[in-house]
Amino acid sequence: MATPRWTPDGPDLVIEGDNLDVIQTFPDASFRLIYIDPPFNTGKKQSRQAIKTVKSQAGSRLGFKGQSYETVKGAVSSYMDSFDDYWAFLEPRLEEAWRLLTPDGTLYLHLDYREVHYAKVLLDALFGRDSFLNEIIWAYDYGARSKTRWPAKHDNILVYVKDPENYVFNSTAVDREPYMAPGLVTPEKAALGKLPTDVWWHTIVSPTGKEKTGYATQKPLGILRRIIQASSNEGDWVLDFFAGSGTTGAAAAELGRRYVLVDQSPEAIAIMRRRLGHTAD
Repeated sequence: MATPRWTPDGPDLVIEGDNLDVIQTFPDASFRLIYIDPPFNTGKKQSRQAIKTVKSQAGSRLGFKGQSYETVKGAVSSYMDSFDDYWAFLEPRLEEAWRLLTPDGTLYLHLDYREVHYAKVLLDALFGRDSFLNEIIWAYDYGARSKTRWPAKHDNILVYVKDPENYVFNSTAVDREPYMAPGLVTPEKAALGKLPTDVWWHTIVSPTGKEKTGYATQKPLGILRRIIQASSNEGDWVLDFFAGSGTTGAAAAELGRRYVLVDQSPEAIAIMRRRLGHTAD
């Protein structure tokens, strides 16, 4: 099956294939925003099983008004998150991201504590230290609790711009959030909410919530909404070449942006096509 060809006047795309091979075919300076959420190199198998609850006369669970339900388990989505040489894998893809950004474009690289420090050094060299905009801390409170160290409950998102003197940042377009101490500000400010800082408190995707797709490591729509609101304009092209469950595409479509999503996993491609209404290419 031939890889769909991206053109700036073409449709939104979901592309199956090795992301490096795919993005090397795109022309320079094509995307105002690139968000990527590569594997974190945890050394573990990442998996999630889709679960849904349906009405059933013989169900084992009792719900509202005495209605019986049963839990139906779907397919398991999984991948091995382990690389012998992680940076030999990621570095050429980051080089391509730099090439593909428009002169006023922005890269968001989503990692965690295992590799983010090495990524910072590499991106400083690739983009220039003056092009470093932020390190966003996405903090959440869910999952297992370690008793031998402080539990790790955050991810790191490095933000780099192609040109530190000319880039898109729409701070007033970003969804505002509640003040942590609303009594310390005026009622008008408390009602309006505040602009986010570089620490984002946002829950993960609930395994039983409406947003779930069944994809392991799915990221919340709220995180991608904020990124896309801030660093692109309506009609802009957004690229995610570790697209996973397609959250970037869902947020982009909701906000009037165009998108290209790439992933080599047939499971991920199937989930994205269902979620975004794409047919097989």
